[in-house]
Amino acid sequence: MATVNVYLTFNGECREAFEFYKSVFGGEFPYMGTFGEMPPQEGKELSQEDKDKIMHVTLPISKETVLMGSDTGGEWASNLKIGNNFSVSINADSKDEADKLFNGLSHGGQVTMPLADTFWGAYFGMLTDKFGINWMVNYDDPSKMQQHP
Repeated sequence: MATVNVYLTFNGECREAFEFYKSVFGGEFPYMGTFGEMPPQEGKELSQEDKDKIMHVTLPISKETVLMGSDTGGEWASNLKIGNNFSVSINADSKDEADKLFNGLSHGGQVTMPLADTFWGAYFGMLTDKFGINWMVNYDDPSKMQQHP
């Protein structure tokens, strides 16, 4: 069965916020990566400021719960407001489960990123459901996962 966690979105304050959360909850970041570490995308040049922003960070809170987050930028930044700056993140156990959950949740809503294979090895998509709730659906295919230091 899928696991559910909260995914927080910031406009440049992600690193500072997660250092604060780490000071409160303890633990270590298994992964913290910047947009500058992403593979280059044709036709998209990032400013130095955007390269330094956090693309993804993970902080385990307990055995079952992980707090995740990222910064936003570009055309996404103007849509970020307090109240819509989080998503419910579902980690599915299979690609079929990811498809089922994504298709069900997106019915009557708006797909903001269709489910697709990603450069980091996951099958991932984002949507806003018909009630205005942001969702991320992810399946980590063990055969495609990158190893992070």
